[in-house]
Amino acid sequence: MIVKLAFAFGAGFISFLTPCVLPIIPGYISYITGKNLDEIEQDKRNVLLKTILFSLGFSIIFIFLGATASAVGNILLFLSNELRIAAGILIILFSLQMLGIFNFSFLNQEKRMETRGYQNNYAFPLLVGAAFAFGWTPCIGPVLGSILALSATEASVSSGVLLLSFYSLGLAIPFILSGYYMSKFLTTRKGFSKY
Repeated sequence: MIVKLAFAFGAGFISFLTPCVLPIIPGYISYITGKNLDEIEQDKRNVLLKTILFSLGFSIIFIFLGATASAVGNILLFLSNELRIAAGILIILFSLQMLGIFNFSFLNQEKRMETRGYQNNYAFPLLVGAAFAFGWTPCIGPVLGSILALSATEASVSSGVLLLSFYSLGLAIPFILSGYYMSKFLTTRKGFSKY
């Protein structure tokens, strides 16, 4: 189990380094704290608290996904053939939508929520963290999917929760540290970006 937990933690860290997460870290930290990058350096206590709450928000979602994967893993395996067919049909329909052959208008809509004035609310970073988990799941999907698949094979829900907790820690720790040490993060990120 120790190897699986280390793998899950490493997968969380790799998710942090993905090209669709790493570049947006300063923007997210600025957004959840309501501060520009200069102000972030001045109020480290507030930044630390809000990045922890943000990380808790996405961790709750990922852990819930792990618990769900463990709980329904056997059901999904039992229905895997039917689900494979249904997924194939959905992929074909979505492809035809992208090609313009079909026009499902509900797929072309965007929903936004106005968030001005919420930066002083400590529930705000928690909610943004949860939204982050749902919004970036397609981007970190291959890495997260491997941990969820591993979680689905576990015999107990608690094992799945533990795996996704370590995945969340692997993503949360560098996120929290990058917020607390923003100026160092920005310098280091520039050097790392080429990789």
